[in-house]
Amino acid sequence: MTGPPEAGPPEAGPPEAGGRGIGVVSIAFGVGCPAPEAARRARQLGFDHIDLGADRLPEGPEPPLVLPVGDRIGSRPRTGGTCRPPRHGSWEEGVALLRSVPDIRVEPGPASLLDSAAAVRAMCEAVPGLRITLDTGWAVCCGYDPMEVADLAGHVQLRQARPGHPQLHPDEPGDVDFDAFLAGLAGLGYQGLLSVEYFDLPDLGLPLDDPVGHCVALAGRLRPMLGG
Repeated sequence: MTGPPEAGPPEAGPPEAGGRGIGVVSIAFGVGCPAPEAARRARQLGFDHIDLGADRLPEGPEPPLVLPVGDRIGSRPRTGGTCRPPRHGSWEEGVALLRSVPDIRVEPGPASLLDSAAAVRAMCEAVPGLRITLDTGWAVCCGYDPMEVADLAGHVQLRQARPGHPQLHPDEPGDVDFDAFLAGLAGLGYQGLLSVEYFDLPDLGLPLDDPVGHCVALAGRLRPMLGG
């Protein structure tokens, strides 16, 4: 794919939700795609920031990117980033893990301690200051409305879904009402970032032929809703 000439990194940081920017999660470009290449492709496609898989970043200083990083996502708690929820162990162990690092977020999802709205809220009550990365696809897949926990969100990832089906093309019928959800976030005064996320992970039973195309299509649907 060809795109506009490369330019230096933007001088400004990521836009706030009120600035109506939309980012993309790097996993859309493939597990093996290096962070700089994923950011370059994301910029060519018109995204405003990129969420990076922190577990796949090289050791040492973070590589220079042509887009601001919206979130750093990994399997372990990381100050200022998002960790995936504990999948094993007791509730008490999960609480202790999430208390062990300040200023983190956790991304609720299926097959984990945080697979319901009630569990998400209980964990945030047990871990002072904990915020979530709210993924609409995982919430709906688990059977609850993402607005049930939107007041706990510090970062939001957007994907169409329905119960038992975590990723649907935005043209397919699903249970995420993006107009209502975005209006709900605005009503809560949400000031964090918005990113779209689709992925091809056949080893995890989550195959998808064209995750990048799905991301672009959803972003195209969302921009008019956000005034972009």
